[in-house]
Amino acid sequence: MKNIFKIFIVMGVVFLLSNCTEDFNDINTKPDSFTVEEVSAKYFITNPQYRLYAPDRYPYWRAHLIHMDRYSGQVCFGHNRSWWSDELGYSYNSGYTDAAWDWLAGYVGNLDNFMKMTAAGGEFENEYMYAIGKIMKGLYFQMYTDVFGMIPYTEATNPDIVLPKFDDQKVIYQGLIAELDEAMATIGDATSTGANVDDVGSNDIYCGGDLQKWKRMANTLKLRMALRAYGAAGADFATAAITSALSAPLLDGSSDNVLMEKDEEISQWGSACYGDVWYNFGEGSDWTVGKTLIDALRNNNDPRLSVYAKPAKGGTEVMEKPTEGTEVDKFDKRVDFILNVLTEAGVSYVREDSPEGDVQITVPENMYYVGQPTRINGKTNAMTKYSFFSTPADIIINKKNNGAIRPELIMSSAEANFLQAEAAVRGIGGGSAQDLYQEGIRQAMKLWNVSDADIDTYLTNEEMASLNGTMEENIEKIATQRWIAAYTDGFEAWAIVRDLGYPAELAQGVNDGDIYGLGDINGHYPQRMRYGNNAANTNGANYADAVTKQGPDVQDTKLWWAKQ
Repeated sequence: MKNIFKIFIVMGVVFLLSNCTEDFNDINTKPDSFTVEEVSAKYFITNPQYRLYAPDRYPYWRAHLIHMDRYSGQVCFGHNRSWWSDELGYSYNSGYTDAAWDWLAGYVGNLDNFMKMTAAGGEFENEYMYAIGKIMKGLYFQMYTDVFGMIPYTEATNPDIVLPKFDDQKVIYQGLIAELDEAMATIGDATSTGANVDDVGSNDIYCGGDLQKWKRMANTLKLRMALRAYGAAGADFATAAITSALSAPLLDGSSDNVLMEKDEEISQWGSACYGDVWYNFGEGSDWTVGKTLIDALRNNNDPRLSVYAKPAKGGTEVMEKPTEGTEVDKFDKRVDFILNVLTEAGVSYVREDSPEGDVQITVPENMYYVGQPTRINGKTNAMTKYSFFSTPADIIINKKNNGAIRPELIMSSAEANFLQAEAAVRGIGGGSAQDLYQEGIRQAMKLWNVSDADIDTYLTNEEMASLNGTMEENIEKIATQRWIAAYTDGFEAWAIVRDLGYPAELAQGVNDGDIYGLGDINGHYPQRMRYGNNAANTNGANYADAVTKQGPDVQDTKLWWAKQ
């Protein structure tokens, strides 16, 4: 994305030219204009790519961070410096929900324009670019439907239909898998979209114009969706799709990871990163790393711990006991809860109690990795001291032009291996589930530059690295490793918990209202987001039909594929 401004300039010129003439050959009559050989749809691919995984700060904050990253259980608000309790998002807020809906519902326009340009008869007809568009469509609609459930799909881009119907998830999944098959068939053995200006090249910020990598990503996406659909009502297409995907190349090896480099030039109002939230508002908008994730790493000697997170800052904090009101009797319970978290993390802290009942805790500085419990309520956050808990590693929250920033994770070869391991465990696919599982772990760790020596030590010594239990126990390990590997991709991490039910402590929800925020769903694990107000206000009849078919428009209504 380093040349993004140059791309925008060319896009602008091309846009103006395309509005001035329908015949690009006429450009040749103007010596200072672009020629036919200098323009193509390659200049229109970058925008829909980064806007899907790194949109402007408004949805990046409200959709990615407030909802998906937190629903995944991997990050938390609710510490004593936070603006919000960690109940935020579990209790419905129209402003935050609308931001997520409006972004996802509105995204499709740019992608559809690119596809129409490259389709047969389009201004820049190119079957290979069109195939890329279909694969991007698969990435987009899978993300979109897995957040809300039923959404417009079959009529979403029909210019003659202003108010599109909401399709069943079965229809969406089956349709997307068919489109992925079509895209892969079109690509065939081709390696690029064309020569010279017809080669998307570096304008393609996912795969660098490598069509075979696009094909392997499409097949991995197909396997992801087919396994997610497997076992769902009426998903009679799933087994055949799984078998088909397993018989073709999938993402494989470190060079196959699909990562999107973070832009350092575009304003946060064009393309955002975590640092645009972290550093703009002080500690009030900061977040900690979730207890479930830190525990899974620390308790299994996982070498990713130090590259995912930083040790708790530590220091001395005072928990002040209320002097009156109903909260007095709950003070000791809440203090004990937080101190038990420190104890479980192995923290050697010092406690001092004052005559007034206040509790002073001193934690050694920058020594212990401690995860914050998910969904802390507004009463407990006074005891949930920010300095007690780990925060994300610098590479994740760096602001632009301040050092390396972690790329956006689109899809990884680690996931491809975990998916194959799951299929093998379920008796659908061949190969050694253990070998595939360990290769998934290896690739997931290499994704974060863990050394081969540390990876080998983990694979040799840790119980978590062996599929040595019942089928369900092995599925739990695979799901947990997939979830860990999806760190910074809250959309997929959240989907894994809803689909497979692991990590179990997240999937089972919470029930102690003295400690946790139960939200609007009585402590249940969120299964979807509510539709945005624009869905009901502008497409009311189709919205109502979706609610009738799918279930109430609330966050604990399970999606079609949810097994747990």
